[in-house]
Amino acid sequence: MIQFTTWDILRGLLLAARWTILLSLVSFAGGAIVGAILLFLRIGKAKAGRIAVRYFVELFQGTPLLMQLFLAFFGLGLFGIDVPAWLAAGVALTLWSAAFLTEIWRGCVEAVAKGQWEASASLGMGYLQQMRYVILPQALRIAVPPTVGFSVQVVKGTALTSIIGFVELSKAGTVITNATFQPFTVYGFVALIYFALCWPLSKSSQILERKLNVAHRNH
Repeated sequence: MIQFTTWDILRGLLLAARWTILLSLVSFAGGAIVGAILLFLRIGKAKAGRIAVRYFVELFQGTPLLMQLFLAFFGLGLFGIDVPAWLAAGVALTLWSAAFLTEIWRGCVEAVAKGQWEASASLGMGYLQQMRYVILPQALRIAVPPTVGFSVQVVKGTALTSIIGFVELSKAGTVITNATFQPFTVYGFVALIYFALCWPLSKSSQILERKLNVAHRNH
């Protein structure tokens, strides 16, 4: 019987954690890009764009991420298209992140006082100028803490990708447990690694919220 040391277990989990980090970064960055595009459609003047984005957001927020992963991985397979697990995981998490970031940022834009719109309009600014020079800079300050906080949810969401065969931290934990028969040790390390990834993000969100709120009150 092969003997596994504690370092063997930890090393295997740390190697798998690289994929958790990479998938989180790709999904969050992709979600931010798609979310920014959807945001402008959501708050734009085109009614069709607003309605389409609203239904998109409701669909991805109203259905489990696990189901979205299944559809991304198995759905295209019904048409004879072979989708790698990493691609299905990245696409599903990107669209899921975009739906939530769109609503977070829309709320931040709407939190800007109505008087800011009226004041900038009185200066003869067009809609794009208002957004660029007046509204978005203020909304950005409000948006930073919840956006950083949401990144924690993205990291946690990667754990579900193990169900479609993507080998990240939680999947590696299962594999190593089956090989070592040490579930307490393995999943204890898994929990600690997730904590090490998520706690700094969560703490940063709290610190940014306090700092930006103080700056806003002083302003």
